[in-house]
Amino acid sequence: MNEMRKPAMGRPMSGQARALRTVDDLRAAGLIDPDNRAVLQEVAARYAVSITPAVADLIVPGDAHDPIARQFVPHADESITRDDEDADPIGDDAHSPVAGIVHRYPDRVLLKLTAICAVYCRFCFRREMVGPDSGRALSAAEREAALAYIAATPAIWEVILTGGDPLVLSARRLAEVSRQLATVAHVKVLRVHTRVPIAAPERITPSLLRALRASGKAVYVVVHANHPRELTDEVKAALGRMADAGIALLSQSVLLRGVNDDVETLGALMRNFVESRVKPYYLHHLDHAPGTARFRTSLSSGQQLMRDLHGRYSGLCQPQYVLDIPGGFGKSPIGPNYLRQTGVSVAKVVSGTSDLATDDYEVEDYKGLRHRYRSGVQSS
Repeated sequence: MNEMRKPAMGRPMSGQARALRTVDDLRAAGLIDPDNRAVLQEVAARYAVSITPAVADLIVPGDAHDPIARQFVPHADESITRDDEDADPIGDDAHSPVAGIVHRYPDRVLLKLTAICAVYCRFCFRREMVGPDSGRALSAAEREAALAYIAATPAIWEVILTGGDPLVLSARRLAEVSRQLATVAHVKVLRVHTRVPIAAPERITPSLLRALRASGKAVYVVVHANHPRELTDEVKAALGRMADAGIALLSQSVLLRGVNDDVETLGALMRNFVESRVKPYYLHHLDHAPGTARFRTSLSSGQQLMRDLHGRYSGLCQPQYVLDIPGGFGKSPIGPNYLRQTGVSVAKVVSGTSDLATDDYEVEDYKGLRHRYRSGVQSS
């Protein structure tokens, strides 16, 4: 079981004024073994590093099993790329008609405003595409072309701001995009995927909240966290400011070996979300991005975790377990199935005027016990 350890009190990093962005920063903070400096320099040259003060304060130095460090501190294994790993594991490029847009599903698009994040997750599926050296914010011309594509496509009902992390942008820039989307009548929903409330809760300011609401659309913010310790008092206060501003909050998490792959940790994470007025939404099976194999779990173990969650925790705490099918074919629910058909029969209704087709099933309850269920549909 992954213990929910708390950071040591009074450690030197508390109050750190800036993000840790280099291997030498990490070494000075006591977060890496100096003997690994050379190989970690190679990793950091390929995959961006940034650990904000809020996240750094959660890490327990010297703990090889710390679930926060595991998510953000670079590791030598990231230099190993397996045959089944892909720089674009969910096929964004194949569905990008213009720069900054991914249009995979008919009624919604991703709008990738920036390639910068507040923190860089070591398991990120876009790790080859994000970071200060890998990308940038869309230029004014590219942003206008992306917004023109949205305006010219009436089927688009929802715009999802992603990246990178859209909340690293200034409130002024976000308000500008929101006001432009406000003019597109067929867009009804604005969704924002972000780590910022976790990584830098101080950025959730009144001006940022006004910027998000400037579109006049229904606004949803999907908050990414993977371990209950990430939801500190400061984070919960930031989420409270968002909820109080009328923004609906959802969660997304990634199932990660050594971080949250036991029911106690995953359940505590979901309860923390719900207590913070965040509805659990997605639990992602890990995408096969390069250098991420050490985080993998099996599909069967993920399904068993979902069964265990169902049996022990409130329905409010149940995310949807999904797999993004490699190659760009979209997400599919992959949770356990509780229903099994056992037979089909046809019987006369008592009146004798029509037949009743009966499907026989076994349905499993939260204790794992199976029960017979008969479903009858009267024919005309």
